[in-house]
Amino acid sequence: MADPMKIRAALNGDVVEVKALMAHPMETGLRKGSDGKLVPAHYIETVKVACNGREVLSADWGPAVSKNPFLALRFKGGKAGDKVSITWTDSAGESRTDEVAIG
Repeated sequence: MADPMKIRAALNGDVVEVKALMAHPMETGLRKGSDGKLVPAHYIETVKVACNGREVLSADWGPAVSKNPFLALRFKGGKAGDKVSITWTDSAGESRTDEVAIG
């Protein structure tokens, strides 16, 4: 399983600002390794962000997203202390969920 995401969620007025750094190789399947063979594709396919269980973002990603992707978003309806969770699923069937409280 991948390393934990680094997530920050801050309340500015009535808007929650979320920033996340996801540790993932994001291999396209087109790069050759040192042995000259293609490195198999391995990238994040879906990302979901929820606040207290209510989905606020759903995204479909592909191999064009860079290694260790950064995600930033804003949404209304959260308050200090609410939990923001981010879940990703990749092309190898692996997934990861991390959460943070809104500060």
